[in-house]
Amino acid sequence: MKVSIITVVYNGEKTIRDSIESVLRQDYPHIEYILIDGGSSDTTVDIIRSYGSKIAKVVSERDKGIYDAMNKGISYATGDLIGILNADDLYAYDSAVSDVVAAISREGSDGAYGDLVYVDPTLTQIRRRWISGKYRKNMFSWGWMPPHPTFFLRKEWYQKYGSFRLDMGSAADYELMLRMIHKQQANLSYIPRVMIKMRIGGVSNQSILNRIKANKSDRKAWVVNELKPYFFTLWLKPIRKVMQFVNK
Repeated sequence: MKVSIITVVYNGEKTIRDSIESVLRQDYPHIEYILIDGGSSDTTVDIIRSYGSKIAKVVSERDKGIYDAMNKGISYATGDLIGILNADDLYAYDSAVSDVVAAISREGSDGAYGDLVYVDPTLTQIRRRWISGKYRKNMFSWGWMPPHPTFFLRKEWYQKYGSFRLDMGSAADYELMLRMIHKQQANLSYIPRVMIKMRIGGVSNQSILNRIKANKSDRKAWVVNELKPYFFTLWLKPIRKVMQFVNK
C-alpha cells in the first residue's frame, strides 16, 4: 500500500525541518511525500529543496489558504492512502505510518486515526493530551472527533466524497471528518498510541471570541451535510478539549 503524506506550509522556516525529518525517518518504505508551499518569503522553500529527491513533489505558489493548499496536495497524491501533517507538527515515533498501514490492512478499514499531544515550541513539555478512543457510531453527536493530523483516509474516499470545503473557515477539517465518518460512515481503525506531537497555538482556541466563531462554523458543518446535531453536541466539543488538559 502506497501512502501519500501532505504537508502545507507558509513561512514555516522555524518548524518545517522538524516535520520533514519526522516523515523521512518513518520506517514504512512506500511513502510519497508532498510539500505545498504558499509562496513563502522566508527560507522555507530553500529548506524544502535542500532535501532533493527525498521529497516526491514540491509546489510553491500563492493559494487561497491552508485548506486550498491541502486540496492541491490531495490532487497530486498518487498513494492508496492519504495523511496530512501540518508544518509545525511531527510524527511522534518512526513506525507511525507502519502502524496505520498494518491496522488498515489487518482490519480492511477505510482509514485510521490515533492519539495526539500538544507540546510547547521546544517539543519538550506536554501541555495537552488528546486520547481519541475507539470510534463508535454516532460519537460525533456527543462532541467527539479524532485529531485531524492523525487521520489517514483512502484516496478513493476523497475522489468519491470530495476534499476540504473552502467556505468552512477553521472548521474545514471538522466538516470533512464529519462528512466522511459520521455521514458516509467510513470504517476506521484506531491506533491507541500518541502518533503526533502538535505545537500549541491553534487559531480556533486562542480566545473566547475565536471559540465562539469556531462553534458557529462547527454548526455550519452539520447544516451543509444536512445533519442534525443534538442541542448539546456543539457545546460538548469544547468541553472535550478542556478534558485534554485534565488528562495530560
